[in-house]
Amino acid sequence: MSEEALLKAVRAGRTVEAAGLLDGMTDAERRSCLPALKELRKELRSAPWNAASRVACPALHAAGAACHTGAAGAATWIAGVDMRWSQASPGVLLHVLGDRESDWLADLTHRLAARPATSLVPFALLSGLVGLSGCAVPTTDAYVRGWLEHIGASWHSGDTVAQRLRKEPHLSVLITALFESLEVTSQIAWLLGDGPGSWSNALADLTEDGTLDRKVLVDACVARLLRGGAPADQRVFLRMLSSLAPTRAEERERTADWTALACQAVPAVAWHAQSVLASLALDGELTHRQLAEMSSGVLFRTEKKLVRAQLVLLGKVLKRDPSAAGVLLPAAAEAFGHEDTEVQERALKLVERHAGALPDPHEGRARLEDLSADLSPGLRLRARRVLGIEAPGSASTVQEEVLPPVPERERLAAAPESVAELAEEVGAIMASGGGVAAFERALDGLVRHAHRDRDALMEALGPVVARCWWKDRDPSYPVVDRSFRESAQGLEVVLAALFEGVSMDTLHAAVQRGPASGNCHHGALSRALDARLWEVAHRLRTEPLPFLLATPTWDSGLLEPDELVERLTEYRRLDARPGTADFAQALLRVRRDDAMTAAAAAARARALGSPEGYRLAQWLTSEGPLLPTIRRRTSGPRVLLELGELEEIQGLFPREFRLLGRPLTAFKDRSYCWHWGGTHRQYWPAVVPGRRELVAARLVSDFSTAAVEDGRMHTALLPLLAEADGSAGEALHLCVAYGLGARHPEDRLAAVDALLVLAARGQLDAGRLGADLGELVLRGALKKSRLAESIRTAAATGASATVWSVLRGLLPALLAELAADGAGGGAVRGLGELLAIAADCAERAGARGDLAHLAGTAERRGSSRVATQARRLRTALTREAVA
Repeated sequence: MSEEALLKAVRAGRTVEAAGLLDGMTDAERRSCLPALKELRKELRSAPWNAASRVACPALHAAGAACHTGAAGAATWIAGVDMRWSQASPGVLLHVLGDRESDWLADLTHRLAARPATSLVPFALLSGLVGLSGCAVPTTDAYVRGWLEHIGASWHSGDTVAQRLRKEPHLSVLITALFESLEVTSQIAWLLGDGPGSWSNALADLTEDGTLDRKVLVDACVARLLRGGAPADQRVFLRMLSSLAPTRAEERERTADWTALACQAVPAVAWHAQSVLASLALDGELTHRQLAEMSSGVLFRTEKKLVRAQLVLLGKVLKRDPSAAGVLLPAAAEAFGHEDTEVQERALKLVERHAGALPDPHEGRARLEDLSADLSPGLRLRARRVLGIEAPGSASTVQEEVLPPVPERERLAAAPESVAELAEEVGAIMASGGGVAAFERALDGLVRHAHRDRDALMEALGPVVARCWWKDRDPSYPVVDRSFRESAQGLEVVLAALFEGVSMDTLHAAVQRGPASGNCHHGALSRALDARLWEVAHRLRTEPLPFLLATPTWDSGLLEPDELVERLTEYRRLDARPGTADFAQALLRVRRDDAMTAAAAAARARALGSPEGYRLAQWLTSEGPLLPTIRRRTSGPRVLLELGELEEIQGLFPREFRLLGRPLTAFKDRSYCWHWGGTHRQYWPAVVPGRRELVAARLVSDFSTAAVEDGRMHTALLPLLAEADGSAGEALHLCVAYGLGARHPEDRLAAVDALLVLAARGQLDAGRLGADLGELVLRGALKKSRLAESIRTAAATGASATVWSVLRGLLPALLAELAADGAGGGAVRGLGELLAIAADCAERAGARGDLAHLAGTAERRGSSRVATQARRLRTALTREAVA
């Protein structure tokens, strides 16, 4: 009877009545109520949020917690995610759990406190359970976070943070836990702000009146900073440390800690540590050896402000005590290896100023000679001349150009012989994609094995297709057919056709009419690729092909003419009908650059007497591969390209392939594009191998979006185009230019790879690329800061001459803009960094000559970065050649 009454009270949401009924129950009676309460919970999970039954949730939450006689079960019930937003109040829960033994309550307390803070277990419940059980206070992230929020809400009662902390019985334990937690501060850093009533000031007040041990708190702050973490967390503890205002004695005791922080901590913390050490050093409380150790670490940091401050500090100490030169000058010379040449020059000036004070000139200069090898070539010459380390002209400063190895074509291996091997390769492609070679081998393997033994192939592919999204879909739900009608989705459509996961009506419509989706500026590439896949899928169900004609010979997508003739000969012997799209793709892939080989293959093809043989013979003896005319157009900040008609890819080619030769306009072919995910774009260059300009021109708009609108481009496609066959013309260079100024680092890195590959293959037109970059920067399509980062990355690989040749074409336009702008304005921003890279590359490559508008920039007054680096570049270009 009590069970029915409890369930009735819970359903009605009468929490107080339910709590009263639970008070009179034994453990056995409570356990007997659990099944009904669990059923009710399951029922409420599926009820809408606005359902009347939801009123039962708080009462159910309390009743379930009380009826669990095990602490683990009670903790799981209380922290259940489905009841998180409809919990019983902490007071009710403490009431229904109050009759438990203290050990049981302690176990429950620590189980709840051990849950993630996202479980949202109320702190009032946790602290109440600590009081009921008398257990040790938990020090978990969830408990500490709840405690901080509880203390921080002191405005409810009118108490300050310091007043509420003084009332906390477990203060020292929880403060220690606060410093040890790895997650708390990142979640509630907003509670630890500044101001008179802030946590930082409250802790300082508590150390002054002896409530907290000052030494322990200072050590905890420093230890937490040494541990590292997110900058937001570090700023919280730095603020606490600053509020404690360590004395000079406390700072001196922690010299090693400050050194470690100055060398490795986040910038804000490192700056504070550097300031402390600088003050100690200038007061003579830091040994020269300690200062040198600190300098060796700080001078390797990338933050220029920290590095420059350290060089200034070394200069002040050396001025006061020249005898420290033997220890401090080698430490200062560590900055010779800094990436910023201005930092290198500052360090060199410091060494020049104090080199005469070296106690052992021979030993000191030998060390400086070793370190001077890290200087930029121009500064290295200066170091040798001024310091007398080595006579000028005795060694060349021109560095050998370093470019990546030229990619070599690889012949495709034959299709897998066994169905097990084929299934493994297909599974790998489905899981993580693959290159042209892997894709074409797998596609040809599917066709061959389906022709030989369809049942064995399907059995081997069973585990692979079990994970496919279209497998075992409800036939009445048209999502599969609709999806495959819009796109072949690579090997998916072939597998779906093999396992009859896509209807014949859909395959027939796709083969006859092409995709249902609209066309876009690169739709011709995807439609040609999909046309062949749809055809293969359709023929699997109607007239299986023995093998594919268009499987390339090389991983670039090129097909040898002799190999295609042999395949047509075998088709003739088998009396097999070639696929229309497959044969069209084979024609586009067959290699025609060797006239003698093509002519011999054409004679053999003509002798076959088949329509395909005559068509191949005609194709092999025609001129090609041809490229359409290209015209530049502008749209806002963008520079886009338009293509003229390519009559060669018309005539007898299927409709989907004729699109490759149709004109491309910059503005009309910009309808909705569903290729935004980059799916199967890596196969597009192999659709028209030897004509990568045809592909690049259709991708210029995409790459421009990566720079102008901060979008993302398909990262791997640009290096693939650089490795592909064919001329590298206007379209490819414009794509590389946009990529170098892309928003996302991975896209810029792909453009750098493409730049270096083109240079290694001798296909880079540096003047064209530099002019394109200059035009795009002036139009506002590229940001100089992003471009500088890309150019610096390319130069760091050792390609100094290549980078300089690009900058030689870029800089005149930017310098001309600066000259026309007078005071500079936006023309100055980012230009100094590009000039610095150019000067470095010119020095390393031994470049000589004149650069338009450079002299005027170098003669600008002042010591701005632009003027300084312009002078350096002018010096490098006019310096006499070094033997």
